[in-house]
Amino acid sequence: MAAANSDNSRPQNTRAIMTFLREHAPFSSMDDTHLALFAEHATLRFYADGDEIISPDDGIIKRFYVVKQGRIRGERHNAKEDRTDTTFEISMGECFPLAALIGERPTRTLHRAAGDTFCLSIEQDAFITLFSASDPFRDFCLRGVSSLLDQVNQRIQSSAMASIGSSNSLDTPLGRYALRNPIVCSPDLPVDKAVARMHENSVGSIIVTDDSRHPTGIFTLRDLRTLIAEHKAPLDTPIRQVMTQDPICLPAHADAFEAAMLMAEHHFAHLCVVDDEHCLIGVVSERDLFSLQRVDLVNLARTIGTATHLRTLVSLRTDVSRLVDTMLAHGADSGQVVKIITTLNDVTVRRVLELNIKKNDPGIPFTWLTFGSEGRQEQTLLTDQDNGILFETPEGMTEDQVREKLLPFAQTVNQELAECGFTLCKGNIMASNPKLCLSDDEWDDWFIRFIDASTPQNLVYSSIFLDMRAVYGPTKPLEKLLDKVLSRIRKNALFQKMLAGNAFQRKPPLTMFRNFRYVTDGNKQALDLKRQGLAPFVESVRVFALANGVGTANTLERMDELAKKGVFDPKDANAWKEGYSLIQAIRMRSHQELLNRGEELTNLIDPDDLNPLDRRILRESFRQAQRLQQKLELTYQL
Repeated sequence: MAAANSDNSRPQNTRAIMTFLREHAPFSSMDDTHLALFAEHATLRFYADGDEIISPDDGIIKRFYVVKQGRIRGERHNAKEDRTDTTFEISMGECFPLAALIGERPTRTLHRAAGDTFCLSIEQDAFITLFSASDPFRDFCLRGVSSLLDQVNQRIQSSAMASIGSSNSLDTPLGRYALRNPIVCSPDLPVDKAVARMHENSVGSIIVTDDSRHPTGIFTLRDLRTLIAEHKAPLDTPIRQVMTQDPICLPAHADAFEAAMLMAEHHFAHLCVVDDEHCLIGVVSERDLFSLQRVDLVNLARTIGTATHLRTLVSLRTDVSRLVDTMLAHGADSGQVVKIITTLNDVTVRRVLELNIKKNDPGIPFTWLTFGSEGRQEQTLLTDQDNGILFETPEGMTEDQVREKLLPFAQTVNQELAECGFTLCKGNIMASNPKLCLSDDEWDDWFIRFIDASTPQNLVYSSIFLDMRAVYGPTKPLEKLLDKVLSRIRKNALFQKMLAGNAFQRKPPLTMFRNFRYVTDGNKQALDLKRQGLAPFVESVRVFALANGVGTANTLERMDELAKKGVFDPKDANAWKEGYSLIQAIRMRSHQELLNRGEELTNLIDPDDLNPLDRRILRESFRQAQRLQQKLELTYQL
């Protein structure tokens, strides 16, 4: 039967099937003609609780299924343990078995009805026709949950784009933006001749190269202003004496996002683009990235980093949320955006510290530490303070004497950060707390006790203090400390198991029947996207990372490292990264919407406010968290 133009001209059961399909991805993105094709070839089948639907023994898969009501449980035999494990669950609106059908092979998993279940199914011929005709359907079949992540990111991007306009993507390779054949000179060229060459070519920088065209230095108009204003050297000085040595370089295949982040963090305006032999092939300036960003991340970071008053920093924080909108509009994904926010947070913290040192220098070198989500570089716009201080005790002083000088300074910094929007930590995890203003030896002793005595409080602390990073001051003391901590944890199987048991308690919010498990938000039902959604990923991955000597604190980077080490199967790691990113993307969009309405930011959402695609995405993402926890459970025999 040919597809008609109106639902009203279709048979009743075809219209009903199409109405059902429109509520679920990928069908929600498909044309009515293709939905009708599915509906007209679909058979509705009933399976009682425990019935096998498809099995590895059935041979090559010949049918495609969509759950209309009930649940399907995936089962695999675990030969080592001689038991059957549930590897996944599929609920209403979800499809199976895609990989086997596309690969024209038997399924590797037995699919069993969990309770009374109805499935719509079509035969292989109809599936192939639909696969060939519908781009959204084909994309979903080939990429699964990755295509859902794209849909979320596209929706966030299109809403942010409304008031900004389109532009190139932040994923654009630098090779497209680099100024080819950049102006170069030898190290011995006098400054005045180098500046003349810059002037003749209307450029703001000149790259100093060796005989092999490897960049050894860079000199900019900003350097020239400093040279003249501060009478640092005469203009006939060889440029090697006044250039910035070892300029930052990126390969041509690196993307614009990486360049913008480096410029924002280090406050420079140019970087070199090199080939695989580290030979110079181009230069990218922050001006080149203007057209890409439409708002200047680099300039905002520099403005924050050079602010002369606290009130300026306070006013600039509103620009951060505006920048997030812009970056989303220009194609930044949730992982990139949290790194942008973290970078700007770091710049703000450093500037508050610098301004206070100018006013009231405690006279003691220290490292300002940040913990938790900021330590993992996973901050969103909703943030509080988790910080501390590490110091090396100067000769002739006691640790308590050092604290006497540092604690009043830290208290002022904590208060001023609160004025900048970093709310004070309710648990007093702040540098002004004497227990978190410690010498390197005291921190070391603290971690020894922390690891050896796995008390409930220490396990709570693990989610904060085992993700730490230096934001200001010397980094070597922290590196030495973390090396010792990682070594102790790798050797302490009991502590690992206690960590794993604690992480296993942080359950994703799915009931046994794949419904959401809510937290109370006044009179409404709600999901906490941070504690219920992201935390199961973060805490499970942390255990595997610490047990296997992975030093980085960022959750996505930890997953990549664990896949490289063979701890995670690469396909599993990708699925877990996507699930984590999906939740983060929905959380970020929720924050955007709250900001636009002038409401207080929260991590709570009411699932009834979500569209069917987002509810499906959350269920799939929470299911991935459950799979990750199953690996944790098996690894540590919980």
